[in-house]
Amino acid sequence: MEQQEFDPTATSVFKIPLVDDSQVDIPALSAVDREAVAALPAGSALLIVQRGPNTGARFLLTPEVTQAGRSPKSDIFLDDVTVSRHHCQFIAHEGVHIVRDSGSLNGTYVNRERVEQVVLSAGDEVQIGKYRLTYHPSHVL
Repeated sequence: MEQQEFDPTATSVFKIPLVDDSQVDIPALSAVDREAVAALPAGSALLIVQRGPNTGARFLLTPEVTQAGRSPKSDIFLDDVTVSRHHCQFIAHEGVHIVRDSGSLNGTYVNRERVEQVVLSAGDEVQIGKYRLTYHPSHVL
């Protein structure tokens, strides 16, 4: 077998198998998380980190504007380079929460679709960088 001479200018292609995690179910809420959601005050909601750094962390969305980003001054501090300093906002409006991207580099996704702004529904998955969080609104209006 004849050896080919190494060409340092040639482009190499590495095939990395893609993992299709669209079929992976989000874990059901634990009893403690269900109790936390049941105890939420009216007009608020809970974001629970399902994947990424700080899995299991919970963040309260109040009936106001909640800022999420890599800035330590953010209401929801997500310390990872995949998150912009001022990544997105969660805005309470007429009993629901809206997630609005703040011009982030990597975008904000809801149920794996990139969004600029969308009204959240119970169980929606919000992806901010490496973080995947599920949205759980108060059942009290």
